[in-house]
Amino acid sequence: MSKYLSDLLKADEPMFTSALKQLELASGDQSVDVRLTAELIGKAHMKMRELGLDPDDTTGKELYHALLSLVKKHDEFLAKKIGSKTASDVQDLLPRIKAVVEKIDVPKKVWVLRPSVAKRLLKAMPPKHVMKHLGYKSVDSMLKREPIAELYGSLRFAEDPAWLQSFLQRYKTLRPSDFETRNIEIVLMDSKKWGELTKAFVHKKRHNLTHLKELGVILMLPMPIKQMHGITITVLPLLLHYLNEIRLYSSFFKLQQVKPGFGEILVDTLIADPDKHAVMAGQKIHWRVIQRYFGKLESEYHPEMFEPHVQPEDLHWRKAEEVLYNIEPALHFWYDLDYVAILHEGRPLTFNLMDMAISYVNSLSYSDRAVYHFRESLWNEIFMRYLGQKTLETQVLKQLDNEMIAPESLLLHSGGSS
Repeated sequence: MSKYLSDLLKADEPMFTSALKQLELASGDQSVDVRLTAELIGKAHMKMRELGLDPDDTTGKELYHALLSLVKKHDEFLAKKIGSKTASDVQDLLPRIKAVVEKIDVPKKVWVLRPSVAKRLLKAMPPKHVMKHLGYKSVDSMLKREPIAELYGSLRFAEDPAWLQSFLQRYKTLRPSDFETRNIEIVLMDSKKWGELTKAFVHKKRHNLTHLKELGVILMLPMPIKQMHGITITVLPLLLHYLNEIRLYSSFFKLQQVKPGFGEILVDTLIADPDKHAVMAGQKIHWRVIQRYFGKLESEYHPEMFEPHVQPEDLHWRKAEEVLYNIEPALHFWYDLDYVAILHEGRPLTFNLMDMAISYVNSLSYSDRAVYHFRESLWNEIFMRYLGQKTLETQVLKQLDNEMIAPESLLLHSGGSS
């Protein structure tokens, strides 16, 4: 059964199958992959029937277009729910989307860099291209007049890679006292000021969001067009996704603040985002898996490993679909489908809402359909299911309370955006 999962993930073989065998042996559970495969197929068939399709007599293209039609309908429902009279007016919808996410009752507290420290770093190494773009000759004048979140966001669009690398290296001097707890900030960047700088990024990523982990900021970049179908159902779940992402790294940085090399860990995470936070039966495990696993446990918590720096609310997370169906009940269709897909013509056909929304908003053909978010979710789901075996959970918890052990040599292909 591991071949089905391997094909969905486009994983490296025979390494993937070998990795699952190691996890099975270490956990004592020989059928995690079998149960997960059966669940994926079962959920997909159930949802096909909800769409009025016969799982035994439906082509991949038919299913894909049925899902796109549902995305279109749900996008219109969402746009109406947030007070818009149209589902395609970008300038009207973006501020409404921002406002609704800011009002949603989900955890938004994070441990991030103090604004005063962020300004100090920029003052020590002025971003000359940003200054030129904005028309400033003095960095002090720029820092006095421009929002620090926008300035940090613009660095990746205006400054060259060498400058960015040098600037990030300065983070090695940062200490835990340079951080504070505050709410995540969502910034809607002005199109006249930033539109030309961010256009290439939006075109490449096929969406208009990015985030600053160390500052706790989500940037909504200007859109180069006035009308776009699917904007609400694409941007809303992505905003919720980035809320989770910033809180994910916030909890990780809080856990690392007692380490002597805190600044170096910070830089390494922001540049390379290594997946060496723990090792489970020879497999390197990213903090994302650990945080989500312990965050969803309701009956137990492990204060001996996390407290006093990481509190239960730091580990809490909610899937975007769960939040969305509280705004518009029709979107319950997508709940708990982020890791679900079936194979068609050797490639996943995903039920992941973010992938389907990106496919819809970009009018992607069946052969070019998006699968990135599904693959990331399925990787995480596989590891969380093995982590749920007591033997492996104990193994990971012991590592969190000690220095990181050297990862074993077996590496897993991390998936891709193809």
